[in-house]
Amino acid sequence: MSAITKTYNAPVAQIKKRRRRNWTPYFLLLPSLIYLAMFFAWPMFRSLTLAFRTTDTLLTIRDAPDFSGDAVGKLQQNSQFQLIGGQGNIVETPGETGTEVWFHINGEDADGNPLDGWVFERTVRVDDRENDDDPATSGIIRRPRRTEEEHPTVPVYTRPGPAGFTEIAGQIVAETPVIISEVADVEIWYQLRAEKDNGDVIEGWAAKDFVDIINESEGLARVDKGDSGEWTTRFIERMINDRAFIPAVRTTFLLMALIIPIQFVVAITMSLVIQSRLKGNSLFLYVFSIPLGVSDLATGIVWFAIFTQRGYINSFLTTLGLVDQPVTFIDPDKQHFIILAIVLAEVWRATSIVMVIVVSGLQAIPHETLEAAELFGASFWQRLRHVILPMLKPSLQVALILRTILAFQVFAVVIAIAGRGTTVLANETFLWYDEFRNNNVAAAYAGFILLLSMITAIFYLRAVRTQEEKAG
Repeated sequence: MSAITKTYNAPVAQIKKRRRRNWTPYFLLLPSLIYLAMFFAWPMFRSLTLAFRTTDTLLTIRDAPDFSGDAVGKLQQNSQFQLIGGQGNIVETPGETGTEVWFHINGEDADGNPLDGWVFERTVRVDDRENDDDPATSGIIRRPRRTEEEHPTVPVYTRPGPAGFTEIAGQIVAETPVIISEVADVEIWYQLRAEKDNGDVIEGWAAKDFVDIINESEGLARVDKGDSGEWTTRFIERMINDRAFIPAVRTTFLLMALIIPIQFVVAITMSLVIQSRLKGNSLFLYVFSIPLGVSDLATGIVWFAIFTQRGYINSFLTTLGLVDQPVTFIDPDKQHFIILAIVLAEVWRATSIVMVIVVSGLQAIPHETLEAAELFGASFWQRLRHVILPMLKPSLQVALILRTILAFQVFAVVIAIAGRGTTVLANETFLWYDEFRNNNVAAAYAGFILLLSMITAIFYLRAVRTQEEKAG
């Protein structure tokens, strides 16, 4: 009986040992996953969030002049309201918003009576100190700007606070020397009353940093910026309604429809030449790869020079006597010439990328397969159609996805050749980010490019499949 038990226990132990999971591949993949999460997934999520979320369009109105006060409501950015009060809070350390520096001074008013109170820092020209870190101890009242009075006066307040809502202790004449007895960081708060779009009236407090005073005498102000954001489709709508959106989409797809087919035909031809048995065929690989070392911008500048009035094309046409005077190719009114120049520049620059991928695919095709097709009497075109291209599908799939994504991102070549005369999606993204300083609409454009890239990638993965993939 024990012999039988030993006989059965040995295979069971071997099976258990064989079933132990090998974690080595997962540990090897872990650095790659961390890298993708840190430098791709998280930045991509943050950038796409900009297209759907604002960061400072809602201002929280509080029941007390303090950031710890309870919220009584929110106002949209640019909402107007009435100022009904104000207060200054002395703080030991600056809070969530910027603070103002106020001086407690001692001096004399115009009648020579003692006067002490608070003034804003810019009201006093502080006397020189040995070290900048030393506290201010004395100074002179500055002369107010934009005044024609011979002896203008400056208000001194009983406590720090906004003008119009703080009690005035007296008036001090400009150029009067004063003693600075205290320096304080002050948060300025405004009490406001606003009517929302639905008719509700809201009263509360808001910090000065968020308030833009429109008319000080009437106490009219607006929300300059908020302290919180909201989810919205406003930036997507602004992108779609942008006057340059449709032309940018149209030009991007036009360039993609023209460039990609030409590139693939030329790249496959170049790859077949490299893989041929011609003498010195390896030299073609180095010659065809030269554009890989040239930047997008440099390519655009070179091709722009070719199409200028003093460029190579005009010189060639003039030499042959085909034209009497130089032709203006790069002209906003001649979009077809601009598109032609961009297509030629992109075909010259990026065809080598497709060629490298196709060459690697051709090298993976067994020579025996091609020799067998040739032995059975297949012509070159028959071998290309029925043998080479079907076996190149995985490589063509990768090349199509890569080139389509890069076609959606074409930017430097268009800028160098056409400037602002022709626009594409990448150009509009940069324009909104750099010139209009609107990260949200720029993120909407970037997200739209990403969406188009994902859709085309999925389409290619489904359309360009091998027989094994279709069967599976």
